[in-house]
Amino acid sequence: MIVRKIIELKQIQQILTVKPDQTVQEAAQLLTAKKIGAVVVSSDGVSLDGILSERDIVKTIGRTGASCLEDRVSNLMTAQVMSCSPDDTTGTVMERMTEGRFRHMPVLEDGKMIGIISIGDVVKARISEIQEENSALTGMIANSW
Repeated sequence: MIVRKIIELKQIQQILTVKPDQTVQEAAQLLTAKKIGAVVVSSDGVSLDGILSERDIVKTIGRTGASCLEDRVSNLMTAQVMSCSPDDTTGTVMERMTEGRFRHMPVLEDGKMIGIISIGDVVKARISEIQEENSALTGMIANSW
């Protein structure tokens, strides 16, 4: 399966963003309200300035304390974001996410953000692929008897 199909199947296709100058508290409230694990950081709602995840927030709280919630998102975000193409395969994306040890990846097409996928989205798609392959093989075996 390709990433484009994953985006089409997602329940939430909207790309949620926060501005770099918003507080970490505001971003955390958005993560909580929308029940998501990361949010794209964008100064204009279209470009990709960075990404802020629950993990980024928790690690910083562990190091510096809860006062970091008053910091700007730009201070905590990951600025060097790995992205993928809508034509990448689940296997390729899963490998990159595993190697990079991150769970969210923006999807860019012609330099424009068209979605964001999580490792959960990729695993769900891969399981679906395996189930379809299993059904096809089972059908071939049953028909060959």
